[in-house]
Amino acid sequence: MKEDDVILCTVKRIEGTTVFLEMENKKQGTMIFSEVSPGRIRNIRKYIVPNKKVVCKILRIKEGHPELSLRRVTAKEREEVLEIHKKEKILANILKPVIKEKTPEILEKIREKYSLAEFLDEARENSELIEIFVTKKQAEELKKIFVEKKEKEKEVTKIIILKTNKESGLKDIKESLKTDEAKINYLGSSKFSILVKDKNYKNANSKLDEIIEEIKSKAKSFGIKFEVKEK
Repeated sequence: MKEDDVILCTVKRIEGTTVFLEMENKKQGTMIFSEVSPGRIRNIRKYIVPNKKVVCKILRIKEGHPELSLRRVTAKEREEVLEIHKKEKILANILKPVIKEKTPEILEKIREKYSLAEFLDEARENSELIEIFVTKKQAEELKKIFVEKKEKEKEVTKIIILKTNKESGLKDIKESLKTDEAKINYLGSSKFSILVKDKNYKNANSKLDEIIEEIKSKAKSFGIKFEVKEK
């Protein structure tokens, strides 16, 4: 792990003005109250309590000890980490009925070649991948489960604002919004929603960001005021 990594942690205890957390690799990190939330904190338990899972950013590592932050994690980063964690749990739940007590051992073998979330995505498209890690009989059972549990596409949306006073404004806005890779709806008051679907949440976010940048560039060339509406 390195500085700026965003990881899932479990709150272990709170002592004084310090929060002690267990990270994904079972190592301990700490977080001071000012990194939990901006402003004065009157009751820390409104934000975190022991055993709660939280997504944190590694601010720095001093002498091997990670210092963490909760407030510096963006909504997008939090969603991506939680999505990865969800996929890891799904993979373990798929393997467990077939592999049984050897599930942790098989998961570790998979980790040597893939991240668990990546493996789940790839195995859904090519179930033969599982044959590398289990017996032929187990692989046949698991292939059926992977087919049954094909994941629905993820949807990500952003709202943008486009404004212009030019006579050709409507035509220019329509031209700026032209794309075959997203669904665009007019919401009124110069607001438009941009929706992208993909089986992979991270890919959907990346694709959406690219489309937004493309619209922004076109809008600028037409002299249109462009803004992304933050949640």
